[in-house]
Amino acid sequence: MTDFKNFHQELLTLIKKYEQDIPLKMEQDLENDIVKIFGAKITSLARAQNGLNDMTELAYTTAEHHPYWNLLYNCSEIAHTVLDKWNKSLSSNDLKDIDWALKEIYQTLEKIKDSASLEHDC
Repeated sequence: MTDFKNFHQELLTLIKKYEQDIPLKMEQDLENDIVKIFGAKITSLARAQNGLNDMTELAYTTAEHHPYWNLLYNCSEIAHTVLDKWNKSLSSNDLKDIDWALKEIYQTLEKIKDSASLEHDC
């Protein structure tokens, strides 16, 4: 048994110990050594924002020379704006930022398409 599997088993035991007093939800992806634990107050919006933080981390740490970097980065920026304003109205500045990011996405997509067609022509 791997160290993570041992940890996971001990974590399950710990959660069982407290499940009567503290409502918890656990998600797991043991193939990738991922376990997430959520408390009773977690909302769908908070979960979406938390997951988006993982995606944004990849966008921030991926080298800009990667062909998909700009797609990921701008999609995550749009999603952050939308989730941050989920219960409010988008401001005109928010809409301008989204519009700019969409243009960046479109331009990057066109570059990827051009690159793919050049590869197929060779």
